[in-house]
This record gives sequence, structure tokens and C-alpha cells, in this order.
Amino acid sequence: MRRLAFAALLALSGCVQPPGGGPTADASKAQMGLSPVGFDRLPGWSQDRASEALAPFLSGCARMSDTLGGTGEAAARGGTAAAWSGACTAARAVPRGDDVAARAFFQAAFQPYAVSADGRDTGLFTGYYEPEVRGARSPGAGYDVPLLAKPGDLIQIDLSGFADDLKGRRIGGRIQSGSMIPYYDRAEIVGGALRGKRLELLWLADPVDAFFLQIQGSGRVQLPDGRVARVTYAGQNGRPYVAIGKVLATKGAIPLEQVTMQSIRAWLESHPAEAAGVMDQNPSYVFFRELTGTRPEEGPPGALGAALTPGRSIAVDRGYTPLGAPVFLDTTDPVTGAPIQRMMVAQDLGGAIKGPVRADIFFGWGREAEEKAGRMRGTGHQYLLLPKAASGT
Repeated sequence: MRRLAFAALLALSGCVQPPGGGPTADASKAQMGLSPVGFDRLPGWSQDRASEALAPFLSGCARMSDTLGGTGEAAARGGTAAAWSGACTAARAVPRGDDVAARAFFQAAFQPYAVSADGRDTGLFTGYYEPEVRGARSPGAGYDVPLLAKPGDLIQIDLSGFADDLKGRRIGGRIQSGSMIPYYDRAEIVGGALRGKRLELLWLADPVDAFFLQIQGSGRVQLPDGRVARVTYAGQNGRPYVAIGKVLATKGAIPLEQVTMQSIRAWLESHPAEAAGVMDQNPSYVFFRELTGTRPEEGPPGALGAALTPGRSIAVDRGYTPLGAPVFLDTTDPVTGAPIQRMMVAQDLGGAIKGPVRADIFFGWGREAEEKAGRMRGTGHQYLLLPKAASGT
């Protein structure tokens, strides 16, 4: 997988309950409901530029496997590459850029389902982006914050094969005296637990930049010579993610209702003496690898290995939603207040993305993407599209 696409806002603010319903107290254990609906029930479907969703869907088709995820009917209808083969074949024949033809394809190939969690059909939608930061290939001249490659002694285990109730769960650790123990936490790693292992990929100028780069899971590093190095998720230390937005709200530093990525960054930068201690309260730590062969106009690769498309790719909880599935979202733009009603594709995973009615929208890169991702915390509805052919209809 590419990375854990941590929600830029939700992960920081500590899963604030949205008004009008939303995730359950433990969204990862919610019961998923799927109610078949017609395409006329998808708000704004006839106005959506459906052809823009066709390209990311096709890019996912080329990388589907037999472990796409899902639960219950979603897993039965869309949990393997074989379930999608008919739809993928049909999609290749659709003329590119033709919204009418793309809309006809989706309507012919898929059955939409309104998704609910424990009977509630309203969920929470956040956003993430690809940060742009300053860095260098060697330390010095103000560049002293390392981005680390994945250590050779880090063991990451997918628990899905051990028990049904562990689907989607992963742990990380290391071997000591013949036993697996938890891996070093953030404070230990920042403090030098891995020093001398030659894991440094790049060096950044700002520890806050490094922290947010880990939350997003990928980024573009502007080097002193004008070149850009792109990095992406390589692994995580297996420690639980602790939302520092909630930490700051609890200590009275930022009112909970004002917690955004922007307000958190502003507090960290204006309190340098306290910032390291606050960031260390999140024991999770992300490791990177350098990304090569990706064009500047392309997004980073998602969990399927396909490049993410701004405004059309989302991170989901694979325990409920199969990777590669088209998902229609009905929510609100955090900056303009306009409706976001469009077809997207489940192409990524998120450590803070838990539950059936839950998605993290990839907004792209640059200042506009950062602004939207940092402020995105919208409620709304989610519709999962599953192949008709899988059910024989």
C-alpha cells in the first residue's frame, strides 16, 4: 500500500462528532447498511462531470487484487478483482471526456447503495493533500530535520488473516530476545533511537513541516537547486495515532470548535518551546521512500498504486468499502459552501478513516488544496456503487 492517508482535520481534531449524526463511538465496529437506490437518488448526479471519474476508476482497474476489502454484501460483490472485470472491460470502451457516455456507463454497470452506519446515513468527510515543503539532500544550512526511510527491523503485520474481527487491522513492532515488542514511538525516534542506521532520505528545515508531512503521508520537497523530490509513505511504527488537535483543545490552547490544520500549525509555530512536546504526544511515526517516475501533474500513488486524482480520489476504511469502488459523495465545500456532489473512487486508506460512512477527499497540492484540506469537515451522505454483474443482474 502507498500510505495511511491521515485526515488533515479529523485526525488532528480528535474525531469531533459532527452535527446531525455521524460516526458511532467506535466507528470501526459499526454495522454497515446498504440500501439499493436509483441513480435519480444521487444528489447532483445529472450535473456531475462523470467522465472525470472514469479515468481514476480505470487506473484502479489495472491494479486490483483479490484483497480489495469490504464487508458483507460489499465484499461479496466487490471484494475481488474478478467482481470488477466486466465493469473494467466496459469502461475501456467509453470515449474519454464524454460525460453523457460516462454517465451511461456507470448507470449500466453499477447498482448504487445508500450507505449507513448502525442505521444512521449521515457521516463525516474530511480532506488531505500533498504538502510542498523546503528541504535538502544533506544536513546543514538550516536543514536539520530528517525524513527517515523504513527501518529494516520494523515488522508490519496485517491481522486480517487471523480473525474476522481483525479485518483491516495492522500492527507494527520489532523482535527482541525472540519476542515481538512495540516499535519505538515518536519521542524515541525523534530523540535518536534510529540514529546511525543511515535511514535519512532528506532533511527539512522545519519540524512542523515534517510532522504535517507525516500526517498527509506524501509530499513535494523543494530542494535548494530548484529541483523537487517527491516522497511517499513507506511504513508506520505501529503506534496508535493521537490527535494533537484534541490535545491542544483539552489544555485550553485552542477552542475545540476552532481546531483546523491551520490553527494547529499556527499554535505550534508560535510556541516553539512547547511544540516538540505536543507533537510527541502523538506516538505514531511515518517512514518514507522517494518517489521516482511520477510526472509533476500527477498525484502521488494511493493504496492501489494508482496516481490519486484531485477531487476524485478518496481514502476509505477498507474494512467496509472495497478499494477501487466508485463512491458518490454528497457534502459541502469547506471554503465556498457550495455542494460537493460527485462521483469519486476509493483509491487510498487512512489511519483516521474509520467506519462505513466516512471518506477523506484528496484535494491535490498547492495552496488551494492545503486550504480546503485543512478546513474540510463536512457531513453528508455516501453512496457505494457495486457491479451489477457480480450479482447476476
